Amino acid sequence: MARQRRTAVAAVAPSTPAAPAPAAAKHAAAAGTTGVVLLLAAAVLLAPAIGSTTERLLQDTLKSAVVAFAALGAAALFFRQLRSQPAAQIWWHPVLWLPVALCAYALGSTVWSHAYLGTVEAIRWFLFGLLLWLGLNTLTRARLPWLAWGIHGGAVVASLWTVLQFWFDFGLFPQGPNPASTFVNRNFYAEFAACTLPFSMLLLVRARASALLAALAASTGLVVVAIMMTGTRAALMAVWLQVVLLPWLAWRYRRALPAGQWRLSQQAAAIGVLLLTVGTLAVLPSGNPKVLAEGRGTTALERGLKRTASISPQDESLALRRTMWSATLRMIGANPLNGVGAGAWEVDIPLHQPAGAQLETDYYAHNEYLQMVAEDGLVGVLALAGLFAFLLHAAWRTWRLPRSEEAAWRAVALASLLALLIVSNVGFAWRMASTGALFALTLALLAASDTRLEATRAGPRAFRWRSAWSLPALAGTAACGALAAFITWQAVRCERMLVEAGQIALAISASPAPNDPRWNPAKARLLELTREGIAINPHYRKITPIIADELAVWGDWKNATWIWESVLRSRPYVVAMLTNAARGHAAQQQMPQALHYLGRAQAISPGAPSVRSLEVILLAMGGQQDRALELARQSMQPGRYDYDLLDNTFALARRAGDFDLAERALRLRIQDFPVRRSEGLVQLGTFYLESLRDESRALLAWREAVAITPPRQRELLLAQVPAAYRDRVRP
Repeated sequence: MARQRRTAVAAVAPSTPAAPAPAAAKHAAAAGTTGVVLLLAAAVLLAPAIGSTTERLLQDTLKSAVVAFAALGAAALFFRQLRSQPAAQIWWHPVLWLPVALCAYALGSTVWSHAYLGTVEAIRWFLFGLLLWLGLNTLTRARLPWLAWGIHGGAVVASLWTVLQFWFDFGLFPQGPNPASTFVNRNFYAEFAACTLPFSMLLLVRARASALLAALAASTGLVVVAIMMTGTRAALMAVWLQVVLLPWLAWRYRRALPAGQWRLSQQAAAIGVLLLTVGTLAVLPSGNPKVLAEGRGTTALERGLKRTASISPQDESLALRRTMWSATLRMIGANPLNGVGAGAWEVDIPLHQPAGAQLETDYYAHNEYLQMVAEDGLVGVLALAGLFAFLLHAAWRTWRLPRSEEAAWRAVALASLLALLIVSNVGFAWRMASTGALFALTLALLAASDTRLEATRAGPRAFRWRSAWSLPALAGTAACGALAAFITWQAVRCERMLVEAGQIALAISASPAPNDPRWNPAKARLLELTREGIAINPHYRKITPIIADELAVWGDWKNATWIWESVLRSRPYVVAMLTNAARGHAAQQQMPQALHYLGRAQAISPGAPSVRSLEVILLAMGGQQDRALELARQSMQPGRYDYDLLDNTFALARRAGDFDLAERALRLRIQDFPVRRSEGLVQLGTFYLESLRDESRALLAWREAVAITPPRQRELLLAQVPAAYRDRVRP
């Protein structure tokens, strides 16, 4: 054992005379193996690099599985190694109390808040804490480059997918806003990649061989260009800050790193290759029609500069986030001590929105700090305070250290965490598998560095591992692995079923005759998949409402209603879901149930457009057409109506002979809901002909509808025009 400890001390000894051997170096993590660090590095390499090639497996489910199994595999290897070292020294660091406290709170909140979401949060913080603890005990200085290579490799491969999507519309991975790499959303990719750049820079300045130096400069430039391609403004802000910060760090620690001994040709190569890569790739135009259609720039450089310049208080996206932040602050004010429960932000947020607001499509506050305080209350406040105190102390301690390689690693970790703190102001990066793993391991790097430095009163503490603990630890890890495998398998099954059902529903709705009997087998399959998926996970709000909405399109109100109600059992305050369920019951002539859901919706947000629309519908169905029409007339103001309210107002006003109101409602519907503009113009033409007897205006409306309809769909549209007029409006 003495020989092993001397070896460990040598492995972490400073590489320059400027940094004297720390007094606590004898406590280096002797129990850890390189294999554990390689598994941790594999987690941050594979999670961003690989992705699902089908929509039936969600990207973050795959990435979460990669991180979970890598963490548990690393833990099993670690405990196995401890069996052969019964007197091994294990470290505990105060920063570990953060995930422990948040995990404990999440488990406790399942008793009084949302049990499913609280359990999910508890698992997330358990894995976070496990990664942090393993890193603390295995990340010796000699092993840190392996972690850095994993981080850099994951960013480079993910960035390669991004540039292929930007230039060639590379469609291997399903995604939303392009280019999103393997992350489904480009914001998720960009926020992760921005946090990896400090590690890429350190690998670059540690390189000695010219070929490796050039390869690192080129690959780092590729990551920078890929971030610019996304146009994600929070990530771009983090990148622009690092453009200043990272060169300064490289200069500050140059004497402790190989870059300080580079020849002039190597210095020129590093800077030249990096600038040439960025300068060349950033001006190549996109070949992705979806990117070009956004009008935000055709090249990475133009896109990056335009998106950065667009940051302003008047920005629509920022205004949307401010609405969520204001509601979150009201949530905090209403629950200052205990919060609403771990993960329960999305459940309670409708209760705290302004009167008439209906912002219910998001599951996160897009601000990690506000959401943590809103959900976890005082525990969240203390956790954030502890995190910031740790980071400030780490920064102060790093600044005071001699300019050694140890200090350089710490500075890079702090730069990465600074980028993460920036993007976390407008996103939810901590909750993404790849970025969350990077967060935990970067904190572990700083904590492990603390064990190599002189101990402080509030610093890390070591204890002796007892051989009797190894077998229970391995058994517990095996049990966690089995649970992770079960959860992953159930998640994959559930998502496959619900996504397939959603795809069938969308295909039926897109057909000219969704109620054609030929669709009956597909509808039966759709309902079977939906029932099985909901049975596995009745809390899945992201996909099941889509299925119900499509069922309602072709009039299957019975099945649409029970699906909406299944979501409401888990998310009882979502106003749109309440009004949908009410409409479903009303369509089935079940007025008591419809009025029940209307009352629940009115209690939450009486002025919401969907609530007003529902009230108009139910008043009309109850024979109170005059009251319904008056309420509809009062709602003809921006922000107070939705598509259904305008549609029902048109029908009510036309039936009552108020043709001015009918025309106004229909024109507002055409103007504000352009997705169904062609259909609205055909309806407007029919209204002019049948109600106003104005043939010329009817022909103008129909011709406009035909003109904006793609050629393939024109015959279907013309079928809705009276036969006597089709030839006169045909192009």
